Amino acid sequence: MEGCRSSSLSSCFAIVALFSLLVFTTNAKPSSGDDLPKNSTEFIRTSCQVTKYPRVCFNSLAAYASTIQTSPMELAHVALSVSLLNLQSTSATLSRILASQGLKPREVGAIKDCIENICDSVDELNKSLKEMDYLKGPDFEFHMSNLQTWVSAAMTGEDTCMDGFSGYNMNGNVKNAVRSCVVKDTKLTSNALALINCLFSTQVASP
Repeated sequence: MEGCRSSSLSSCFAIVALFSLLVFTTNAKPSSGDDLPKNSTEFIRTSCQVTKYPRVCFNSLAAYASTIQTSPMELAHVALSVSLLNLQSTSATLSRILASQGLKPREVGAIKDCIENICDSVDELNKSLKEMDYLKGPDFEFHMSNLQTWVSAAMTGEDTCMDGFSGYNMNGNVKNAVRSCVVKDTKLTSNALALINCLFSTQVASP
């Protein structure tokens, strides 16, 4: 997190974009509707029922059914990747808003703070995706604990993003645009955490 805070905002956007591209070109590969295996889409639909936002969960993951198949591990990995990609979109949106004319000093400060929080969340999800590589080896519970902690921290960063927009002395359009992005981020990350928790329960219950 400290490295992210010390970098420029433009560097943060570049890192998010590059990492998201790497994640999706090397792991999650969207399929066309005709290519989606029925058993995989049903697996995703059923798995998403454990999340707080099952419709958002299914809609965000169904296109990656050919990658997920019926693997709880791949499901959690893709969910994290989708959440990270969405954070990239939020960063781009906030950057455009920040560059617009007529913003009040308080609005500029709130947006910059929000970008820092989003950048922190990117760092947490970045670490989480790397930590997933260790789940297939020894010390599963240790690495899973790290994973759960970091994804939870990412959610906290997303929630904190809106703190600076409280009160009435803010442009309603700006506030609504930011809220729309952040709400989606929070839902996707919440769903990813629920699928990770389900993965933990499944692995622990296995003989």
